[in-house]
Amino acid sequence: MIKIATAECFTQGKIGRELHALAQNYEGNFGRDYIENPCEYGDFDYNKLSVTCSLFIPTIEAVKKILKIDNPPKPDTLIKGIKVYDEGGDKKVSKLMAKAVRDLSDCDIAIGTTAGVGRGAITIITKEYEITTTTNVYADLNELKSDDLYNRSYSGIIKTLEIVLLLLNDNIDKIKTLENIDIIKK
Repeated sequence: MIKIATAECFTQGKIGRELHALAQNYEGNFGRDYIENPCEYGDFDYNKLSVTCSLFIPTIEAVKKILKIDNPPKPDTLIKGIKVYDEGGDKKVSKLMAKAVRDLSDCDIAIGTTAGVGRGAITIITKEYEITTTTNVYADLNELKSDDLYNRSYSGIIKTLEIVLLLLNDNIDKIKTLENIDIIKK
C-alpha cells in the first residue's frame, strides 16, 4: 500500500480528496472531479493507494501548531492569519509543509501547497525525489480577484495530480518535461 498525505493551502484539500476518490474507486457524485482517465498515465493499480490525511492549512498558526513547524519563514503579510508569501517564499514553505506532513503521517508521498503572490508552489516528496513546481497561473491573494485565485488553484490541482500519477507510473522523464519543475533525486 502506498500512503499519501497532503498539507494544502490554495488547493484547499482538493488534491487529497481527488486522490482518495481515485484510490477508493468512487464514481458518480462521490467520484473524481479532476482526473478523467487515470489509465492514460500507465497501468499502476490505484487500489494500492491510501490517503492517510488531507489537511487544509491556510494560516501561519496552523503551520506552527498542526504541522509543528516551529520557525516558518515570516510571511510578507497576513490576511486574517492567512500566510502570504511571494513565489520564492511559497516554494520554501511548500517544502516545509510537505516534509512536516510526511513526518507526521509516515506516508510514502507527501504533498505541500501554498500560494500568496505569484504562481504559488507545490512540493511533492517521495523516498526517491523532491519535486517543487509552480502553477501556470499568476494571482495575488491581496487583490482578492476570485477568477484569478480560482484559476491558480485549478492549475495547481491539475498539475499536482498529473505529477503524482506520473510518479506512480514511474514516468519521471515525462515529469521533467513539465513547465517550472525542479527535481532533486535523493
